[in-house]
Amino acid sequence: MFPYLCAKLLQVINLAIFASGKATNARRIIEKFRTDDQVQVKLLITNNFESGLIDVSREFHISSFYFDNDKVAEGENLLQRLRDFEIDYVILAGFLRKIPEVIIQAYPKHIINIHPALLPKFGGKGMYGIKVHQAVLDAGEKETGITIHLVNEQYDEGQILAQHKLDIPERINARHLQALVQELEHQHYPIEIEKYIKNV
Repeated sequence: MFPYLCAKLLQVINLAIFASGKATNARRIIEKFRTDDQVQVKLLITNNFESGLIDVSREFHISSFYFDNDKVAEGENLLQRLRDFEIDYVILAGFLRKIPEVIIQAYPKHIINIHPALLPKFGGKGMYGIKVHQAVLDAGEKETGITIHLVNEQYDEGQILAQHKLDIPERINARHLQALVQELEHQHYPIEIEKYIKNV
């Protein structure tokens, strides 16, 4: 199945956002598109009952669903939910589970992720959150940033859409670096999503 966008040429582009944590990126994406006539955030998915996505769902009145990790890995029920809501693009915003092949095959080049480092460095299984920023500091890097990329069957190896960089200040710890990188995420991720899905 190719995404519904192929059959809905002039209709609204429907997004699903997947998140596991505080959902600050999800909030920025929703705010970006809430008055957009072409794009609608229609569905929120989490694998964490304590995720901030639940509060975001209530605040913006967007349908949300919880799938435990086994259901995420199995993929079929999750895919059916995406089909039920006629989702065109899946946006990962701090979702800490690997996307199953059944969904990747159903949404080729229509799943977008953000990574808190400059891929191909500091990517791969287990490289997320504070671990990435500590690895960057341990490696003595002079700059870091974010990578926005498409999702394929391998961790953090999909086509790169954009990268945004910052110089690493001296005498900084991983938590402070994480906060600086998150500022880049909030600033650039919604814009890069818009560029890709609208081809602008």
